Amino acid sequence: MSRRTRRPHQSASRTASRNAPDGAPRDCPCGLPAAYDACCGRLHRGEATAATPEQLMRSRFSAFAVHDDAYLLRSWHPTTRPPAIGADPALRWVRLDILGSTGGGPFHTEGTVEFRAHWAERGRTGELHEQSRFVRHDGAWVYLDGVVSD
Repeated sequence: MSRRTRRPHQSASRTASRNAPDGAPRDCPCGLPAAYDACCGRLHRGEATAATPEQLMRSRFSAFAVHDDAYLLRSWHPTTRPPAIGADPALRWVRLDILGSTGGGPFHTEGTVEFRAHWAERGRTGELHEQSRFVRHDGAWVYLDGVVSD
């Protein structure tokens, strides 16, 4: 998911997951039926790496949702990585829909993930539809770039 915040018109959205006492969400924002700490939280903390581009996409969506800029920068290819994220704190990422993926297997060096990321901001809702490209860099999957669709 790129740092662009293009905001198409309305879309359905769900309320964000409830948070644990330490501020981290209890349910993982990525949409899988798992606790954040056991799912994307492991990747954010550096305890695990993404096995596929889809897992990296889900972890990056979760990083946007919990405002983990450091993880977003670490998981971005160095040739396309911005110097900083600069996310709007009022923008909440509330749901991720994976629409499809290509490549990304154990013997692949490239993969794509098409997704819709749903957001809410100041009473408005919308979605970002993107086809993201991922590549292996130093053995790990990283986000390379993406094409935003209407």
